[in-house]
Amino acid sequence: MPSTESSPLGIYLSIPFCRAKCSYCNFASGVFGGERMDTYVDRLCQEIRQTPQRVQKTTGVHQVSRLRPGAGLTDSRNLPSRPPACVDTIYFGGGTPSLLSIQRMHEILQALHDVFSVAPNAEITVECAPGQLSDALREALPALGTNRVSLGVQSFVDREAAAVGRSHTRAVVLEEIARLRDAGIRDINLDLIAGLPHQTAGSWRESLAVAVSTGVPHLSVYMLDVDEDSRLGREMLGAGSRYGAANVPDEQAIAAMYSEACEQFAAAGIPQYEISNFARPGRESRHNLKYWTREPYLGFGLDAHSFLPTCDGNAVRVATTDDLTEYLTGNAPQAITSVSESQAIEEAWFLGLRLNRGVSLSNMEREFGPPAVNSFHPVLEECEQEELLERDGDRVRLTPRGRLFANEVFTRFLGVPPTEIPAAMEA
Repeated sequence: MPSTESSPLGIYLSIPFCRAKCSYCNFASGVFGGERMDTYVDRLCQEIRQTPQRVQKTTGVHQVSRLRPGAGLTDSRNLPSRPPACVDTIYFGGGTPSLLSIQRMHEILQALHDVFSVAPNAEITVECAPGQLSDALREALPALGTNRVSLGVQSFVDREAAAVGRSHTRAVVLEEIARLRDAGIRDINLDLIAGLPHQTAGSWRESLAVAVSTGVPHLSVYMLDVDEDSRLGREMLGAGSRYGAANVPDEQAIAAMYSEACEQFAAAGIPQYEISNFARPGRESRHNLKYWTREPYLGFGLDAHSFLPTCDGNAVRVATTDDLTEYLTGNAPQAITSVSESQAIEEAWFLGLRLNRGVSLSNMEREFGPPAVNSFHPVLEECEQEELLERDGDRVRLTPRGRLFANEVFTRFLGVPPTEIPAAMEA
């Protein structure tokens, strides 16, 4: 793996509290009282301030170079060989982070500033549920450093939003966007879901048209997940009818909705840059790009994940418990998983292919060596023949059809015999 010491660090903050649990939600979030939320924020701030000790437990992770001098690191294995980098993205995810009070959000940000060097131009995003952002917090967001808001709209058709437990209406969303702009927030993302109960081709086109008409610079489209981790998913798997399960569009209809979103947004000057994300030029999510380009990030809070390079040239992934009671004890063990060389190249393929720009073959060869990249040529050729991948000079990217079957494509990059992949090369 190449050294990422000079890459700024991203921070993800999990705020797993909601006023109501949406039927499609499969995240570790729920409805809890204010006292539990206060206890959680105290624990979150404690976890942030314990970062030096936490990072040391990952056996010499380079990422300690992101910490402020004097943050408590003494292990010489962890000392950076280049000037310290800084945090340049912070993402409050949920749950519904907009339920936080001004004071509690300030405390979290203060904890981060106490431990990390945060860039003056850092992208700071807060996820919000339309209609659940107080006037006071909305006005305070810019002063807190927030410059980006992501609104969980899901649908601009009121019946569809209500069917999955969303309490807002189209009018509320449009008013929320206007108020955010009045407060000085210009970077706004809207989430939409293709495949909601009662959704039709016509109602989906209506949602797309309203989304475009808002003029926001960023849009996200997700195809409905059907799994046992959500109430709606369990009901669909069990052939039930609760939560509108009997009125969910079929897979072919959902795929058609996704394709139409790609076309409509492109025509409106909001091109796709990642499987689920669309942005006007220069307005892509800097934080989310870290995930797909395998740049370092630290996650704090319930069910949060981290990716950190290590001193030996490899990397580790760290996962926090998804059990709230266990997390609040402060003693929950973290799952630390070493990323092997074979896993690293697999990740580079399937994460890089999520991006419309695709994967650079020459960059892959510099990072992993020509023999390792050559071992994937049969997979590439197979996917090209099936029109799932295409080549454009040095780059390999998903075709529009490939994006519809992305998970199937990514699966083909798993399991290449590790004996064909040499030890990590220095970049």
